Amino acid sequence: MTSQLTHVYLMPGMAANPSIFEHIKLPGSDYKIHWLEWQIPDAKESLSSYAQRMCQYIQHDNIVLLGVSFGGILVQEMSRFLNLKKLIVVSSVKSHHELPKRFKLLKVTKAYKILPTSLVSNIDILAKYAFGETVKKRVDLYKKYLSVSDKTYLDWAIKQVVCWSQEAPHPDAIYIHGEKDAIFPYSSRGNCIVVKGGTHIMIIVKYKWFNENLPKLIEGCA
Repeated sequence: MTSQLTHVYLMPGMAANPSIFEHIKLPGSDYKIHWLEWQIPDAKESLSSYAQRMCQYIQHDNIVLLGVSFGGILVQEMSRFLNLKKLIVVSSVKSHHELPKRFKLLKVTKAYKILPTSLVSNIDILAKYAFGETVKKRVDLYKKYLSVSDKTYLDWAIKQVVCWSQEAPHPDAIYIHGEKDAIFPYSSRGNCIVVKGGTHIMIIVKYKWFNENLPKLIEGCA
């Protein structure tokens, strides 16, 4: 008798396409990976409404849902509408309390409404928004992974992060965070798996850690 496959859905971070997961490999005898992609939102669409709309791309039951960065916020919202085997949140925040002070200031002043998202055709600016780094020597990597530069999407996404209202960590989520994450520096505190040397893009550069540990986390063996 063959074991039933566990379907694993992966949601990338802000402005990123799902090829950030290209090196994530799980045993094919037990798991099947599905990549989710950002859809362009309506300008006034709520995060909850968007999350419910994204659920239409989930074609299986009792899945593993993993999200990175803003995708980690989104999958926490999507989990309200799905039957999950595991919810895994990577390089993200557990509640609005973990947002950096600069994000909170953007919310209070509403300055997120005037951020220069029209300039994101400049890959360096887009990298700063999405990964917290300038391009430097990673220009080819960023051109490959950062492709969602639609202004409506970016304006909406930034607002959703800054204005996210979740008060407490999701009780059933597994949170994984890098100890050197520059975007969300406070999220390695509390109930969280901390990856030594991990940065905000560790899903790309520390994929071997995820390939080794995700099966154990999914099956509750870690």
